[in-house]
Amino acid sequence: MRKSILLLSLILTVSTVYSQQKTKKGFGFGALPAISYDSDLGFQYGALVNLYDYGDGTNYPKYNHSLYMELSTYTKGSTIARLRYDSESLIPKVRSTLDIAYVPDQMSDFYGFNGYQSAYDVANSNDYRNYYKNQKNTFRIKADFQGYFGESKFGWVAGYAFYNFKMDTVDVTKFGSAVPGGSLYQKYILWGLIDANEATGGSINYFKVGLKFDTRDQLACPTKGIFTEAVIQTAPKLVNQDFPHTKMAVIHRQYFTLAKDLQFAYRLDYQMTLGNDKVPYYAQPELITSYLIAASNQGLGGKSSIRGVLRNRVIGDAVGFGNFEFRYKFLRFDWLNQSFYLGTNVFFDSGLIIKPIDMDLSLVSATDNAIYFNDYQAGKFHSSAGIGLKVGWNENFIISADFGKAFNVQDGNTGFYIGLNYLF
Repeated sequence: MRKSILLLSLILTVSTVYSQQKTKKGFGFGALPAISYDSDLGFQYGALVNLYDYGDGTNYPKYNHSLYMELSTYTKGSTIARLRYDSESLIPKVRSTLDIAYVPDQMSDFYGFNGYQSAYDVANSNDYRNYYKNQKNTFRIKADFQGYFGESKFGWVAGYAFYNFKMDTVDVTKFGSAVPGGSLYQKYILWGLIDANEATGGSINYFKVGLKFDTRDQLACPTKGIFTEAVIQTAPKLVNQDFPHTKMAVIHRQYFTLAKDLQFAYRLDYQMTLGNDKVPYYAQPELITSYLIAASNQGLGGKSSIRGVLRNRVIGDAVGFGNFEFRYKFLRFDWLNQSFYLGTNVFFDSGLIIKPIDMDLSLVSATDNAIYFNDYQAGKFHSSAGIGLKVGWNENFIISADFGKAFNVQDGNTGFYIGLNYLF
């Protein structure tokens, strides 16, 4: 019932604050409560404000400049403090985005490396709230730039990002009692699977370059077209003395209309480390994309990758995942001079470790080895399926609810997520 009230209040607030106009000039703004639900994070509450400069209105509904500000927190221990500037006018024909965020997560998920190679003990998870948790506080500054080659659908991306990660054990004075024998994070440090020089975090300077091809007919819920991007992100030794490394991502999305208001969409994502350089464990969950929309983009597992699977359950040196879903808008109606639709989506998500993180288990006792680890097996998928409900407002603003069920108990049980927009 509480979830339904939250969703209804968000719809009413959005409808009240944002009245659509045929044209708009000068400055405008929208203010909303930041309300959502994520079974991994809990209920989100806070506020966000978006300021717009539409100039002389020639390009409306496109804006010249946008400034987004959010301060919110989740009931399971994480917070978002974020400032994001976005413009296609600062540099002509180039989309420029500056994103500054501080995301402290006092109950970050840590299930070990390489998916099923690290055993998930359901009993430990139920008996000790902190066993599969650690503290991960992230400060990030990102500058992203995008453009197209002439009038074609081919484009380029470039950017710079600075990350600072502070890692620690969970504060048991706030979040439950200490775990007898230590959390899994503490055991990994003891066993040498997390090196001493990376155990408490560090800083990374990333430089990014890539290409994209985009023929989607719209952004919020495409009915046809493809969007493909290939991005290389490197942390060169010149400005990263501890852990220089380079990663690459190839992401392909495609959309089909099967019948009126019925679409099929899929996304394939491949991420890998180039070469044999070590990537610090706190950076391995970060997924690369040409353009970051949400406050963070981590996986595999959870609302942004494999819905229903535990957040960050699948961590490897190279990973792949796919999302496949049918989307159907079953009811359209007008209300308060606004156009709405109700839709549903049925989905299947799946991912796997393509290249595992090298784990030297020589410091692990035979007893602990049998309890905490399995033999690594290539090609084992972490999969889920589920259903969702979508409320679309004027095609562009979409309130989303997704429920996913993991196929394997080693990946958890179910996940439920209330937020904005389709997954991809």
